[in-house]
Amino acid sequence: MTAPERSLRADARRNRESVLDAAGELFARRGDNVQMDEIAARAGLGVGTLYRHFADKRALRAAIVGRRFEAVTSLARAAEELSDPWAAFETLLFGYLESAEPDAAFRFAILSPEEPSWGDIEAEKNAFAGSVERIVQRAVDAGVLRADFRASDFVLITRGAMANMSGNGDWRRHLALQLEGIRSRAE
Repeated sequence: MTAPERSLRADARRNRESVLDAAGELFARRGDNVQMDEIAARAGLGVGTLYRHFADKRALRAAIVGRRFEAVTSLARAAEELSDPWAAFETLLFGYLESAEPDAAFRFAILSPEEPSWGDIEAEKNAFAGSVERIVQRAVDAGVLRADFRASDFVLITRGAMANMSGNGDWRRHLALQLEGIRSRAE
């Protein structure tokens, strides 16, 4: 549960979730052309209720990203427990992307030219980023990932794969090709 959700009453939490679900559906279908009043109507709420939770679409996109980060942080922590550094890296990479594949609203929020309002989901972002950093560094230190690979490269690879998820893109094939290029051969 994100920080703003923890302090909400049960009815306010339900309203927030309804808005996120409605926004997710509409963003997934129509991208940023969706208007806030349409999202409120889809959620069965007044536009004032929507604005009490989210100041604008940027904050709404951040909440969608925060929801997904909460889910993948659990996956990342489990991957950190794997003894094989390459297996940990692959588990995180594929798990993150496989969770993003059916979530078009998340992909839209991540790939949007306007960054989400990261300040709204700082804790969720930092928790996930910390796991990514540790997994990447362990794989580099073990010599199974290129020595010049950084956590920021993880972000670039995942964004590229997400961009290939819509349409006819075979993101798994492209990702396999990328993995061949980043895996260290100094074994």
